[in-house]
Amino acid sequence: MSLQVIQPRIRGFISLTAHPDGCAANVREQIETIERGDLQGSLGTALVVGSTTGYGLASALATCFGYGAKTLGVGFEKAPSEDKPGTAGWYNAAEASRLAKERGLTYRTINGDAFDAATKQEVVDALKGGDFGPVDLFIYSLAAPRRKGADGTIWNSTLKPIGQPYDGKAFDLRSETITTASIEAATDEEIESTVKVMGGEDWMDWLQTLASAGLLAEGARAIAYSYIGPEVSAPIYRRGTIGKAKEHLEETAPAADALMKQHAGPSAAAWVSVNKSVVTQASAAIPAVPLYMSVAFRVMKDQGVHEGVVEQIVRLFHDQVGPGIEPRVDEHGRIRLDDREMADSVQVVVAESWANLSDETMPLLADWEGYKEDFAKLFGFGVDGVNYDAPTEVDRPLNA
Repeated sequence: MSLQVIQPRIRGFISLTAHPDGCAANVREQIETIERGDLQGSLGTALVVGSTTGYGLASALATCFGYGAKTLGVGFEKAPSEDKPGTAGWYNAAEASRLAKERGLTYRTINGDAFDAATKQEVVDALKGGDFGPVDLFIYSLAAPRRKGADGTIWNSTLKPIGQPYDGKAFDLRSETITTASIEAATDEEIESTVKVMGGEDWMDWLQTLASAGLLAEGARAIAYSYIGPEVSAPIYRRGTIGKAKEHLEETAPAADALMKQHAGPSAAAWVSVNKSVVTQASAAIPAVPLYMSVAFRVMKDQGVHEGVVEQIVRLFHDQVGPGIEPRVDEHGRIRLDDREMADSVQVVVAESWANLSDETMPLLADWEGYKEDFAKLFGFGVDGVNYDAPTEVDRPLNA
């Protein structure tokens, strides 16, 4: 037993604490949304890499609690200790596993570096161990700051523009004021390193590992998540180092699709799904993005088309990639879940608001309070019904 009173310690885009009860409540809320989502059919085994937070978590929950899949996730989280709580992702996975066991379902998380060959082997062993079997659905939702190669080489992802420096609007999360950010252009080495970390190479490595082990079920599907975003953030995002990595991921899809068909039959397939912007710890670090999101969320809420993470994933499965459903793709073969965000009816208003943003107009043009609430909830804070003054058990098992 390790009871602690845990208060939020949020510094800019970093939270130093996570609340187990708040994280658990968030997971239960996502499952309730999934259960209302009218997901039809069933799945055998689902593997989700990057399963402990964000889109990966919502995907793992949807496969298990929406389709009854035997779900195996991979995350890289910090376990709780006697004097410190674990990370939010640890508590998310712990609650999902507890609820799954309670309902007679299978939900397990392997905690390790997804880039590491040892983690991949642990996944292979688990799939072959009798509880799971060959993979019917593989979701790749990995967002990582660094990657270590088999030979010890370390690549770090970099958030920089390409070709010329970035000078544009940003938001100081500490003082909550609009500022101007200036970021120097990336070097060729920084671009290459970012692609190594966040491009499509590791996605293919995972697929090849599963194929070599005979763990792709007949007709299996693979989906990797990407993001494009609007013109206002393009200089720092889509036309920057991160965007170059996302382009590489998307360009990897044809080879991934060919591999799937070779090893899992002609009905097998691989796609990239371009999702909408959502609040994450990673996106909060991008200078223009929190400001853009707060404006876009205001516009989308006003127009009744706003979606959170789990609503996006429910729509992905319900309309695009659920059992027996063939997705609608754009001219580049991508699923476009960002269609509502990128609609002209939204982006025209966003652009007008962006041009008129100031500290004085921000309360009218942006939903900054909503952004902050979403950010706090990532770590289990600001959740209705949670007593943050009461001690809570922080030592919770990752797998029930």
